[in-house]
Amino acid sequence: MRALLATETGLKFVAEASNGLDAVRMAESARPDVLLLDISMPFLDGLEAIRRIRRVSPRTRIVILSMYVDESHVARAFREGAVGYVPKQSATGEIIAAVREAADGRRYIGKVFSQQAIDAYLEKLEEAPEEPFDTLSDREREIFHLAASGLTNNEIASRLFLSPRTVETHRGSVMKKLGLRTHTDLVLCAVRLGVLSPEKPI
Repeated sequence: MRALLATETGLKFVAEASNGLDAVRMAESARPDVLLLDISMPFLDGLEAIRRIRRVSPRTRIVILSMYVDESHVARAFREGAVGYVPKQSATGEIIAAVREAADGRRYIGKVFSQQAIDAYLEKLEEAPEEPFDTLSDREREIFHLAASGLTNNEIASRLFLSPRTVETHRGSVMKKLGLRTHTDLVLCAVRLGVLSPEKPI
């Protein structure tokens, strides 16, 4: 993808990140005009990353490039603030078109999707009761993502510069709010929310 973008006239590649947390930090420091983002990423999923990037770099326009090809993921991405959504299996020309449309301030939806179906799903999301996940604080969401990625409490504490006891407290709060009992429940919840790819082993 980097090589592809580098060959396009009028596009300049400025930075890249290997996971969701780094993507937020990169967006805050580099302030790119357009950011290509996956949904399933280590440590912080794309939907949560969109939410945070919108806060730290509000002028950055986000295009999702994802393996998910259902209207629910597209609708959630747009609700969080993305301006484009393209399946990973799309032709390179369509990916470039999405980047250029975003740079020009326009929305882009992959050709495989129905605008009508996405609008209907967005309306359904607005009318639906609040998702328990939406009640989590930023810190609780961070710990949820890291735990779902397989990190232990000690590893999470080291990454977030917290004490293991504080992580344990937040993790307990997450489990209670989401109605989860075991780590397997947490991972299955993460798959349902799109935090983890269903192809990853539990």
